Amino acid sequence: MKSMQNARRTFIALAGAATLTVPTFAEQENTTMYGLIGKMVAVAGKRDALIAILLEGVAGMPGCLSYVVARDPKDADALWITEVWESEQSHRASLSLPAVKQAITRGKPLIASFGDMTVTVPVGGHGLVPTKSK
Repeated sequence: MKSMQNARRTFIALAGAATLTVPTFAEQENTTMYGLIGKMVAVAGKRDALIAILLEGVAGMPGCLSYVVARDPKDADALWITEVWESEQSHRASLSLPAVKQAITRGKPLIASFGDMTVTVPVGGHGLVPTKSK
């Protein structure tokens, strides 16, 4: 009876350990997400038109996990864009998509300047698959 209990305890311990070592999707793919947070300042009075252009084609960008355009409440012409990509390569590839090229061409005349921009390494969050730290 004791050897049966020991075997069961060993099985339970091993099963528990196995569930702790199951890799996430990102670990299985060995990828590091790529993020960008940037400020853009529109030509006076053109912020909403620029936002509309930026939001038109976001659903069809392969590798894009999150693309958020937000108004800056302290500056009537400024907006912030927060992006999360499966990888830096998927972000670079998006720049050659016809819809993105068209949006850049249409949006460029509405941009007065660019503010701060930061590259980030997202590790998880609502809707994102966590990655391992590198």
